[in-house]
Amino acid sequence: MSHLDDLDEYEAELELALKKEYQAVFALFRYCVLTQDATYLCNKLDVQQAAPTAGALPFFQLDLEDVWVWDKNRPTRIIPRAKVFSSGDVTIEELRGEGDEPTLTAEALAERIGEPLRGDDEL
Repeated sequence: MSHLDDLDEYEAELELALKKEYQAVFALFRYCVLTQDATYLCNKLDVQQAAPTAGALPFFQLDLEDVWVWDKNRPTRIIPRAKVFSSGDVTIEELRGEGDEPTLTAEALAERIGEPLRGDDEL
């Protein structure tokens, strides 16, 4: 088996593990946020849109809390907070209403899927 085959197999294993993790954690979150660059699951979301100047695209700032990030190459996908800036399309899906379930903290989620939570000082 060549090194390229080993790498392809490793990438396929990472992708499969990521998909399984996504399925396991999806129901724990209130929002699914899709940008052109990434997919996020979160429990708290604040969206701000800057007024576009003439000829410019709209600009969005998203503040997320209790976040799971779709990225197989991250050392940890669970983070307490994320700030996302985008001038492209942003799709926000509300997966459940406020009060439907108790908000799950990043710490509790990390414990549930067996992944350590990194603090702000480790980012």
